Amino acid sequence: MPGFAHINRYWDPRRRAVSAKVQPGEFYVSSHDEFIITTLGSCVAACVWDPVARVGGMNHFMLVSPSGGPEEQGIGASTRYGVFAMEFLVNGVLALGGKRERLCIKVAGGGAVLGEMMTNIGAANIAFVRSYIQTERLKLMGEHLGGLLPRKLCFHATSGSAQVKTLTRLKNDTIVTRERKYARDLQTSPPTGAVELFKPDGEIQKPR
Repeated sequence: MPGFAHINRYWDPRRRAVSAKVQPGEFYVSSHDEFIITTLGSCVAACVWDPVARVGGMNHFMLVSPSGGPEEQGIGASTRYGVFAMEFLVNGVLALGGKRERLCIKVAGGGAVLGEMMTNIGAANIAFVRSYIQTERLKLMGEHLGGLLPRKLCFHATSGSAQVKTLTRLKNDTIVTRERKYARDLQTSPPTGAVELFKPDGEIQKPR
């Protein structure tokens, strides 16, 4: 896909389709019959799709916004933060033919998996994504947020179907180590470049 050469796309024999793996700080959009997959601890992922245009995408982010001012908000780091991650994802879906008034969203993640030092990260991510959806008047179709365990999210780009699997028997320490490092990097790595923002268990359940 143009602009997504860094995304790991591979043939998934179990699903008999191409799958794209989204890592922390990344996003991916597609108009093809493929799955987008990520693993979440305290991070949050949003799945956005247009059911008429049949295009969709996913992001994976931690924290609400960078600590620096606008001059530091470069494209190299901006998708790591919720506000930029959402704008990039939404505008990516619009660029493939989606219409803002038709966009539907499902969200997952925000688990308390990083211990006492980072207890509030998951909660902050959850609060941000809910606030963003409400402020932007987008349609929230489902959520699988919070809890104490990591989870795997699988989203089908054209149908909008999203499944979550809670992970109780896996290398949880791998997720924790990765997210701790990611959180440190967000605080210490200076952004570079510039970005122009446009104005514009099982199936995820509808929020109560």
